[in-house]
This record gives sequence, structure tokens and C-alpha cells, in this order.
Amino acid sequence: MDGGVQDEGVPEGGIPRQPPVAERRLHPVTPFRRAWAPLAVLAGWAVHDPGGAQEQLDRLTGTMLLLGAAVVVPVAGLYGFLSWWFTHFAVTGTELRIRTGLLFRRTAHIRLERIQAVDVSRPLLARVAGVAKLRIDVVGADDKDELAFLGEREARALRAELLARAAGFAPETAAGVGEAPARELLHVPPWALAGSLVLTGATWLSLVGALVVPTVLWLATHNVWTVLATALPLLGAAGARSAGRFVTELDWTVSESPDGLRIDHGLLDRAHETVPPGRVQTVRIMEPLLWRRPGWVRVELDVAGSANSVLIPVAPRAVAESVIARVLPGVTVPRDPARVPRRARWCLPLWWRGHGLAVTGTVFAARSGLLRRRLSLVPHAKVQSVRLTQGPWERRWGLADIHVDTGAGKTVTARLRGAEEAARLLAEQAERSRTGRRDALPDRWMTTD
Repeated sequence: MDGGVQDEGVPEGGIPRQPPVAERRLHPVTPFRRAWAPLAVLAGWAVHDPGGAQEQLDRLTGTMLLLGAAVVVPVAGLYGFLSWWFTHFAVTGTELRIRTGLLFRRTAHIRLERIQAVDVSRPLLARVAGVAKLRIDVVGADDKDELAFLGEREARALRAELLARAAGFAPETAAGVGEAPARELLHVPPWALAGSLVLTGATWLSLVGALVVPTVLWLATHNVWTVLATALPLLGAAGARSAGRFVTELDWTVSESPDGLRIDHGLLDRAHETVPPGRVQTVRIMEPLLWRRPGWVRVELDVAGSANSVLIPVAPRAVAESVIARVLPGVTVPRDPARVPRRARWCLPLWWRGHGLAVTGTVFAARSGLLRRRLSLVPHAKVQSVRLTQGPWERRWGLADIHVDTGAGKTVTARLRGAEEAARLLAEQAERSRTGRRDALPDRWMTTD
């Protein structure tokens, strides 16, 4: 008979007891956010049926309105408090667990190893209250789970812990790892962002429409009210589009850290996003016509399972390519993609000149667009399938299109290639994709060396 002492954490069956999970609540300011839900229902009904809402409102006296407010406001506050009270989250040994629901309970079990991005956003009112929203991007999930709201320090600490756990750190050390250090790669000056919006074709088209349409209406009707009713919304829309982008993309900073590229931006609503390493499927370099003289480009991304799409709103081409090299290690942006055959003008008059293709040892690069050039880079390792299509008119001129499908559900197309070249590219790209996936490095958040 063994005279050893039984371990207190191990019962007689030999299966160690799981330590109790410490659940946490959201920040106490959260009920104020959720209290608006009942009021939003009433506002939605009023928008959906304005006639009925106005009719019901006319029937109410001032006393009835006050009594209604005395009932609705406390009910809304009680709903916000109860929804906050019944919401908990906890980080266990293997998952992030979120329990929500007042009448209908919902528990989300998020496996830590499947977390690919954790973003922190701070809307204007949240910044005033000192809180932040945490959004968790999970592989294979269309929608992001979120924790809103947490204290700013708690949100950043939890983000760092989740990333450390996703990287493979032990539970007892992950909380103390802290946020990984970052090195700034790019900062977009306000003057460059403003200049890029001024030189955007959509801005000028909106302004031209706001000037031309009211002028035509004045010549046709000579009614000042008709002109004002048309001109003011058009001018407002033209200004709001550019102003909205400026406010959203102001103070745009891209930094490099072991857990991926970090993107911080926003004037009123600050956002802290992460582009996870190895999850980028496509990189697009946009070059509008009016940006070519200053040498500016815009860079967008397709990331598997993520809605993050903009990497750089505007930057000199050389600077943008240096950042792309950090997103796609070992990739050099092709400078002069091969043009399509001249006979392609019979299939796509004038615009055929904007199409091109370059295939290197690392990427499939297709160019399209004449006034607004777009160069799409797809690493061979990210290609899920490759297809050749040929319509009857293309067949008449010996042309075909090559389509490359990525893991983000997007397709990049090299149009109007010669039929023989397209058939050869089809076979070669299938082989490149197979060897690229075999030789690709594993996707990791950060090193644990």
C-alpha cells in the first residue's frame, strides 16, 4: 500500500480538477448604451410607419406624454441594467467564453487558437467615458464577437492576453506578457490625406453633379425652391463623402509587431486594428488618374475571415511597396505587367490597354483599369482554385480569361490573354499553388522564443 499523500487537486479517480473559472462583467457604463434598445424600437416603428406614428402622437395629450416618458425611461434603464447584469465573459484554459441574453441565453465559446485578430475601437462618446470596445475576429466566422464596453486599460490588457494565448503562451504567463512592442512603418500626414481626397475623381464628379443638375433645373423651371431642394442635398452629399473619409482615415498609422501589422486611425472614433500574419489573401494597389503625378497609391487587402480592407489610404508608391513587403514577405511588386494582345481591342475597345499580367515566383499579379489602375497581387500559396473561361466572342479572337480564387472568397481575373498562353498559365498556376502551399510557413501570431 502506497503511503504517499493524495494530491489535493487530484480526486480519487485520477482526473485533476479544473480550477474554477472567474467570470467578469463589462464596464458599468454599458447599461447606458443598452438602455437605448427600447427607444430604438419606438424610433424604428415611427420611421417605418410615420403616418401611423403621427396619428397616435396627435391623440396623446401633454399629460399622457409625460406619463409615457415616466414609464418608458425607467423601463429602458431597467432593460439596460439587466442585460448588463446577465452578461459575463471569462478566459479559460482553452477558450474565451461570453454569456449574454436576458430572456434567451446565448453562450459563445471562442477557441483561443482560432483567434486571428483582436481589434480595439473607441467611439467618441466611449473615449469621453474612458471605455473601449473589443472585437474578436475568429477563423471561419462571418461576424465578429465583441465585448462592449470595457475600461480602456482592461481592453488593452485582455487583448494582449488573448493574443499571447493564441500564440501559445501558457495560461499562467499569458496575462503578464503584455502588449507586444511595435515599430512604426508609416504615418499618413493630414495634408497628404486631404490632397488625395481633392484629387479623387468621385469628389469632382459629385461637385460637378451638384452644380450642373441645379443649373439645368433652373433653366427648365425658374423655380428657386426646386433648385435649392436639389442643390443642397447634392452639395451635402459631395462634402459628406470626402469629409467622412477624412475623419475616418485621419492620423493613419501602420506599425509592425510580432502579432501582425497594427493600424490606428480616426479623429472622432479611434480604431486599433490588427492585420494577422499569414492571413492576407490579396493585396490591391489602387492608382487613380489624378494621383499619378504626385506618385500616390492606395493599398487595400482581402483578409480571410476579416472585414479589415484598407492598409494604406494614401502614400508614395515606394513607401507603400515597403509596407507590402512586410505583409507579403519575399514579394516584389511587378513594375511592368505584360500587356494583352492588340486583337483584344475587338473584345474591349479602348479599355483593353488597361489590362496586364505578371507571374513571378511568389505572386500572380493582374492589372486592370485605365483611368483608375488596379494591380491585384495573390501569393501562390493563397490560391484555392484556378479557372479558364472563354466566351464565344473571345474564342473568335483566340483569347481567354484566367480566374484565380482565394481563401477570402474573392476572385482575381487576368483578362484577354492569348488562348495558348492562358492554357499554359492554367497548368503552371495549379502547380505553383500546390508547391506554394507546401512550402509556406505556418501562420503564427508571435514567436515564443
